[in-house]
Amino acid sequence: MKNLILICFLCFSGISQAQIYPVTPTLENENSFSMILLPDPQSYIKFEANQPLFELMTRWCALNRKKLAIKAVLCTGDLVEQNEWPVPDNRNGDQTSTQQWEAAARSFNCLDNRLPYIICTGNHDYGYEKAENRLCHFPEYFPVEKNACWKDCLVSTAKNAFELPTLENAAYEFDTDTWGKILVISLEFAPREEALHWAKKLADSPRYKAHKIIVLTHSYLEIDGSIFEKENYKMTPANYGKAIWDKLIYPTPNIDLLICGHACEITDLEGTVSYREDRNSKGEYVPQMMFNAQTADKQWFGNGGDGWLRILEFMPDGKTIKVKTFSPLFAVSPTTAEFAWRTAAYDQFDIVINKK
Repeated sequence: MKNLILICFLCFSGISQAQIYPVTPTLENENSFSMILLPDPQSYIKFEANQPLFELMTRWCALNRKKLAIKAVLCTGDLVEQNEWPVPDNRNGDQTSTQQWEAAARSFNCLDNRLPYIICTGNHDYGYEKAENRLCHFPEYFPVEKNACWKDCLVSTAKNAFELPTLENAAYEFDTDTWGKILVISLEFAPREEALHWAKKLADSPRYKAHKIIVLTHSYLEIDGSIFEKENYKMTPANYGKAIWDKLIYPTPNIDLLICGHACEITDLEGTVSYREDRNSKGEYVPQMMFNAQTADKQWFGNGGDGWLRILEFMPDGKTIKVKTFSPLFAVSPTTAEFAWRTAAYDQFDIVINKK
């Protein structure tokens, strides 16, 4: 009888631990590794009913960390819709700012001590509603101590507008077998001169001269692929897209890739992405990619973005990144599994770095 009970327990234990997704992404090459890109989560976070959808995305990252050899999870910012609103208007969100920040931090909890995640701050993460000033609750909810994985990769931070060293401007180092060492630099929204100076000095330092460098910042590209010249936020001082290119990306030849979010429109899916390449001071093309899915369901007050994320597969050749756009939300059900991949040319493509 005891043996029968044990067998039943083992069988049911196996069943409970073997959830099957109808669509399960894999790496194209077993020697690749990946980074996962999460677009602006604000529209998941501002509505209580949507918050579990963003948590589904982060939990999917945690569950697939070994299968996809995930080195890090990147997020393009705008964690919340309003940084400092005590009374929600129940149209543009039904959560107070405190509830939004708590939900954002909770969504990343499942990655703590499992994977490093790198978040740049967005315009909605500052001020009262959006970037009236540099007030920001990000450091309170994402202190360095939150995730033990940062001990292994966090190599530098800069001071924020209040002279405090925080993760608003931070750099993370990853050692790989096929790409050598990679440095990811995360910048605050519309970075101040001090932040850009810190990032350039870091990239130019002998320690990181031979690294491949990725810059993650919130606002840079518009949906038509042009670079923002200026934006109409009250926050000052501030540097927008063109200034980021001129002061940091163009004159720093070991910066290989820029990733941003922020821009989107209520249109087809092409209106939630953009991409361009420009030559830096060394004459090499620098890829610049924007991804922000918050209006993927063609609504500002919808479900938050249909669960879309991007899988960035770093191929063993040390220069090619395969970009694929995937939704764990659609992948979880046989009813919607056929929609789990976005396969248009603007959603599935290769990035080649150090291209002349």
